[in-house]
Amino acid sequence: MELHDKKILMDEMAIKRALTRIAHEIIEKNKGVKDVAIVGIRRRGGPLAHRLAERIEQIEEVKVPVGILDITLYRDDLTTLAAQPQVHRTEVYFDITDKVIILVDDVLYTGRTARAALDALIDLGRPQCIQLAVLVDRGHRELPIKADFIGKNVPTSRSEVISVMVTEIDGKDEVILKEILKE
Repeated sequence: MELHDKKILMDEMAIKRALTRIAHEIIEKNKGVKDVAIVGIRRRGGPLAHRLAERIEQIEEVKVPVGILDITLYRDDLTTLAAQPQVHRTEVYFDITDKVIILVDDVLYTGRTARAALDALIDLGRPQCIQLAVLVDRGHRELPIKADFIGKNVPTSRSEVISVMVTEIDGKDEVILKEILKE
């Protein structure tokens, strides 16, 4: 599968603005951050979760717990990923019971990653509620999952891919719309 860059959807400043807006929305929806904790889905949801927590701390002057969730073993496509899928450690070092968990991911597409993350979270405890925050919602849901906080809605076709890059992993912040080239 060959991908071709089609359009830059968000640059570094747009990502910063979106995360700042999401932080304000989280605070507003939850009437502050009492009992709020943030959990990023491993890979790009992790750095985004840490950035949200930093913005919330700047606004509210309260430090919220942050964790990273590995959902590899909860995926419904585990057998198609690889013979030996790489499992990483879940790094949620606080009790999630009775907490308002803000689950963070880079892109919401079919909803299957979010579903796997919900299963993984429930295995850690019984949160008061779980709210989903995503940088990009591209549509095409296969499961009844909806984000509570969205950085940018981008209607896409199935022949398009959203590529999110974060400095912590990729060396720069950018969201690119790519197109799958037909051979």
